[in-house]
Amino acid sequence: MILDAHVHVWTRARGDYRWLSPELGVLWRDVGPGDHEPWMRAAGIGDVILVQAADSVEETRFLLDVASKWERVVGVVGWAPLDAPDANAVVAALAAHPHLVGLRPMLQDLSDDAWCRHPDLDAGFDAMVRHDLTFDALVKPRHLPHLLALRERRPDLRIVVDHAAKPTIRRDARWEGHDAWAAAMARLASYDRTWCKLSGLSTEAESGATDADFAPAIDTLMETFGPDRLIFGSDSPVCDLAEGPSAWCERVARWFGNFGPDAAALFYGQNARRAYPRARERTCRPTQPAS
Repeated sequence: MILDAHVHVWTRARGDYRWLSPELGVLWRDVGPGDHEPWMRAAGIGDVILVQAADSVEETRFLLDVASKWERVVGVVGWAPLDAPDANAVVAALAAHPHLVGLRPMLQDLSDDAWCRHPDLDAGFDAMVRHDLTFDALVKPRHLPHLLALRERRPDLRIVVDHAAKPTIRRDARWEGHDAWAAAMARLASYDRTWCKLSGLSTEAESGATDADFAPAIDTLMETFGPDRLIFGSDSPVCDLAEGPSAWCERVARWFGNFGPDAAALFYGQNARRAYPRARERTCRPTQPAS
């Protein structure tokens, strides 16, 4: 079975999803475990890691409550005010819940692209390291120099780059900025305690992009992070903006079909458990999905 390391649930009435609006169409709905079950069963998903979608401690507690009731969930990547004076206490309180495996500030939405390198975050990062939590980096290519500065300054912090830093995929051409993105990702990959999620690429792609159009990005990730530090994620339901989770799973299976069962076992489960060592052991036996 596959471990999907990037799944969202939300209830709009909670009111703290500042990015979620009717203009997003298919995403303007409540999403719970039951909405994921049909496609997960078809795709061979066994376990999931829930990821925050609001910059509030309240949403993190909501996800932890969902995790306590949804058997598939082996971990939650939540949110905490890492730059707050009481960051240590807040992180410690959240980490007391056995499902919390990491924290994710929504870096792509902050006005300061260099936020992650500020020294007033050190207490929050110290608390994360103390409680064995992983830092999920929700970034775009423009943030990569600052993420590299954090990587160099905090070698003790485990970092997972979400959605491969959201490179722009264009049809029939290598996109502008590819070389700079590729160089930055290669530098990140040269450091220990750094992983990358192969997720969310389809929502950054031009409509109608084919496997060949994704190839420059996928080749770069395979050359830099390799199959032993790439992590599978569906980014459901956000991927509904593009091709949906079933189509994404099929596309990924085509890419990894040439790498054999050992690489597939790493990518579809083992790497996530190394990146998130607090993830609960359940019944996940990562294998390549059926074609």
